[in-house]
Amino acid sequence: MKYLLLIISLITVSASAQQRLSLEEAINVALKNSLDIQLAKNTVDQNTVLNNYGVAGGLPSVNGSLTDNEQVSSINQKFNVGDSATRTISTTNVAGNNLNAAVTGSIILYNGMRIVSTKKRLEQLQHQSEELLNSQVQNIIAGVMSKYFDVVRQQSYMKTIDQSIEASKERLNILEVRKSAGLANNADIFQAQIDLNTLNQSKESQFLVIDQAKTDLLTLLTLKPDSTLHVQDSIIIDRDIMLDSVITNLSTNPDIIAADQQIRINELIVKETAAQRYPTLGVNGGYSYSRSQSAAGQTILNTRYGPTVGISLTVPIYNGSALKRQQRAAEINVNNAELQKKALIRDYEANAVKTYQAYANSMKQYITEQRNYKLTQDLLNLVMERFRLKVATIIELRDAQQSFEQAGYRLVNLAYVAKASEIELKRLSRKLGN
Repeated sequence: MKYLLLIISLITVSASAQQRLSLEEAINVALKNSLDIQLAKNTVDQNTVLNNYGVAGGLPSVNGSLTDNEQVSSINQKFNVGDSATRTISTTNVAGNNLNAAVTGSIILYNGMRIVSTKKRLEQLQHQSEELLNSQVQNIIAGVMSKYFDVVRQQSYMKTIDQSIEASKERLNILEVRKSAGLANNADIFQAQIDLNTLNQSKESQFLVIDQAKTDLLTLLTLKPDSTLHVQDSIIIDRDIMLDSVITNLSTNPDIIAADQQIRINELIVKETAAQRYPTLGVNGGYSYSRSQSAAGQTILNTRYGPTVGISLTVPIYNGSALKRQQRAAEINVNNAELQKKALIRDYEANAVKTYQAYANSMKQYITEQRNYKLTQDLLNLVMERFRLKVATIIELRDAQQSFEQAGYRLVNLAYVAKASEIELKRLSRKLGN
């Protein structure tokens, strides 16, 4: 229930113009605004309300009734008064009134432990909905982190483009100085200008990619998609994740716990169904009042009132084997729930292994690519200096620039892939938000 407390205590954060949005703030906003979480929380509230002995049938039921009937009737009565003599009453439009009132209560004493099984099932449904809420929270956190770091990735690549643009501007300036001295031709300047224009177009395209990545993040935060936000962060990867630890902690994943609870729920349904084949014993009591009045006839007024008490016993004898078949169907559902849990564990284990493989491979490449990026940076600076001294050619400088851009692109992508794999591994092992 850690995340339920988090949802209640969230601080409202508005992504207004040029506001810097941290990862923690983004997660808090998403958890507060998420419609999926609100639906899951409503399900928890619903199952909490239903988790009651009264709903299970274990508490007394009390009912009150009142009936008041007015009637107009014709009476034709003949009475034996002895010695073969008779007396006749015959009249029409006789007014009469019947009043009946009662308060009754009943409680089940035994019904094959069905009430106990039902109450336990309601408890399991409440616990299951809480786990599904936790699963939804984990999914929201994972989604926000992925979208947030995607924005960081795209902005990081923009920095590489900006550095390459500065190199292209410097190359163009050098060529223009040379041309003014009669040492460069228009072809080189035209090519340098084309290369600079191409990089500026790439920058504009990258702005679009960043804006769309921010829109995806805003959508996940349930904020207006045209809101403006400012993200300034870096991708820091947890390098201490171990596959064995992830596999071991899969048992704490809320989806797997919910699948296990579904098995318990179906087992309790089997017990509830089986209990219908046992006798039901109950006790009932109450207080009743009856009053009958007639303007004519043998009985002018009849009043009865007083308490009542009794027991009831219902014994099922035969119902066409319907209950037996229902119990068998419920047992099959238990087996289905067990198979679904095994399939879920199988899929989660496979996903964990594949994700860890991507994580380990990306980390290995990321470490190498960091060195490559530093080398391409140094190479670009060196070739630029050589070009300034007329030792390197334009082609060598362009090749150095392209190597730098490609290394920067690979570096930020590898960092993002490793981070996305880390997020998924922590989601599987219920480590997000810890």
